Amino acid sequence: MKLTILFGGASFEHEISIVSAITLKEKLAGFNLTFIFCDQDHSFYLIDASKMKATTFSRGEYKKMPKLTLSSGTFVQKGLFSKAEHSSTVLNLIHGADGEDGSIAALLDFYSIKYIGPRIDASVFSYDKRYTKWLCNARGVKSLKHEELSLKEHNNIKIPYPIIVKPSRLGSSIGVSIVKEESELDYALDSAFEFDTRVIVEPFLQGVKEYNLAGFGADGKMHFSIVEEPQKNEFLDFEKKYMDFSRSEQVLKADVSKELESKLRTNFEKVYKGMFEGALIRCDFFVVDGEVYLNEINPIPGSMANYLFEDFAQSLELLANSLPHAKRARVNYEYIHSISKAKGK
Repeated sequence: MKLTILFGGASFEHEISIVSAITLKEKLAGFNLTFIFCDQDHSFYLIDASKMKATTFSRGEYKKMPKLTLSSGTFVQKGLFSKAEHSSTVLNLIHGADGEDGSIAALLDFYSIKYIGPRIDASVFSYDKRYTKWLCNARGVKSLKHEELSLKEHNNIKIPYPIIVKPSRLGSSIGVSIVKEESELDYALDSAFEFDTRVIVEPFLQGVKEYNLAGFGADGKMHFSIVEEPQKNEFLDFEKKYMDFSRSEQVLKADVSKELESKLRTNFEKVYKGMFEGALIRCDFFVVDGEVYLNEINPIPGSMANYLFEDFAQSLELLANSLPHAKRARVNYEYIHSISKAKGK
């Protein structure tokens, strides 16, 4: 199968995206892969597969590689007297801003390029944790109570300590702090506001059970990964999540009852259907007193959560063959012609 891996982007998760792409090169060794890198200036480069290593990007060596532009249905490499097109299905592997906020989805839609990844509306509701809460409320999925703070307005927090403070539009636990008493709050807010102008505050649940489940829709039905119970201390910090992005070995299935697995799948499906078609996503859940709560949606999980699937390559191929097709308006100028004819012009 031919597949183009699009990675990089201008975000705080830029380096994580590079790690993800390098991991997928190994995991999808049987695919015919093309690698396209988006740098922090939003220029696109065609990366030689043999150069897919971290130093290619950290040392700026990618700038010596062919630069690409976009045209209808394809990325284009222009030479002095020739041009080459790279038109296989794109896998959006840009984490954070650009990739998960809807920017890349809009760009690929605009140029009618087929892609695996969240569409614009799905990106909006999963990228901003405030809007994820709204989605939960609309779809009957439980989520933790929360408060929202802005950079200009710091209301008194009513949620009792300990609390967890998160930037509203950032992943990989960047800028996240656990606050156990009021004296620690100002530092936590300063850390979060360094990355975003909006902050979410939630109760920090000690010893809570957490489970991850990935999945996608294809051939008219849902396809689920195994359920994982992530190993953690107090919470999955950046360093732990960073390592997750390079995982390629399948993890062990969590020891959960069929009843709980069914609840997790039901909630996942409520979130996914009618919103995330075309994407492979991972949902992270809390289980409190037998009730399932959505913690967050990962619309482009690290290394696409390959370690949760028994046959990730086959899953990706199944998804690639079941992508939604956007209906485009056809312009024929019938209205203008009818007016011109009525006026005798």
